[in-house]
Amino acid sequence: MTAQDIVAVDTDAPPAKEVLLRATDVTKHYPVRGRRQVLRAVDGVSLAVRGGETLGVVGESGCGKSTLGRCLVRLTELTGGRVEFDGQDISRLSARRLRPVRPGMQLVFQDPQASLNPRRRAGDIVAEPLLVHRYGNASAVRRRVLELFDVVGLAVGHLDRYPHEFSGGQRQRIGIARALATNPKLIVADEPVSALDVSIQAQVLNLFADLQEEFGLTYVFIAHDLGVVRHVSDRIAVMYLGEIVELAGTEALYSDPAHPYTQALLSAVPDIDDGTFGEDGPPRERIVLTGEVPNPADKPTGCPFRTRCPYARDLCAVERPRLTPNASGRQVACHFPLTG
Repeated sequence: MTAQDIVAVDTDAPPAKEVLLRATDVTKHYPVRGRRQVLRAVDGVSLAVRGGETLGVVGESGCGKSTLGRCLVRLTELTGGRVEFDGQDISRLSARRLRPVRPGMQLVFQDPQASLNPRRRAGDIVAEPLLVHRYGNASAVRRRVLELFDVVGLAVGHLDRYPHEFSGGQRQRIGIARALATNPKLIVADEPVSALDVSIQAQVLNLFADLQEEFGLTYVFIAHDLGVVRHVSDRIAVMYLGEIVELAGTEALYSDPAHPYTQALLSAVPDIDDGTFGEDGPPRERIVLTGEVPNPADKPTGCPFRTRCPYARDLCAVERPRLTPNASGRQVACHFPLTG
């Protein structure tokens, strides 16, 4: 069976006119030095993102979610597959032809301290994409920067400060302002609150929500914290070893997971009395997966999760499951899903 035989199709996708971003069989492989193997960081991912929605992407560290996010905005070149943004295939565009597309799709990075140039003032950092894309004269750029600072909750007095003079939450606001500078339609947020104190995370998440409502933004929100993803996402894609194993509406996925890996992830989310993280009723039974995550350069045959799955059978070792819809309409890549 070839990669083309197992393309994961987002059958829950909206009509084409409502799709802002579509990925079809996206792959990103890296050669392993000194060996003939390749590391399959992203391995045949297909999904569609509606305009104005938030698609959460979750999974363990190393599952390929950040690489997928960079592929979606062409910061990382694809090994194979196709990415369409706003109806245009951007998969193989040259840097020159991609430049007019760039303003419409931006990325907010995980670590605000590492993603901001320490030698540049905050105002200059936010102004840079405006200058690159020739937004206007110096006066117009300054007005736009002041407007962006106000939108993300920063003061005029912050313009001339350097990144090290800000708190972590303020630095992330600078990164968000920079992403907003070119009036994007899509923002890929790569674990944007994981490097922040818990007390600051809620503020930044509320800012994301306010900006989406005000500007009609579309988010691909990448995170490993399932509690965070639940509260910001309309739909959630669960990744394992470079593949999407389940894709469903947020509440459906949390209340009744169909893939054993999703079930195990959710069992680790604490139940709180107010229902913030867990469902009302008895707490979930904690599921502890055995074994190690397989090497992405030497993936198991058949289902990539079978070596850790408590429900694996003989079929799982010989046939790779497709991401297909089950009776409830969600998509799950499992021969023996938990819900039917």
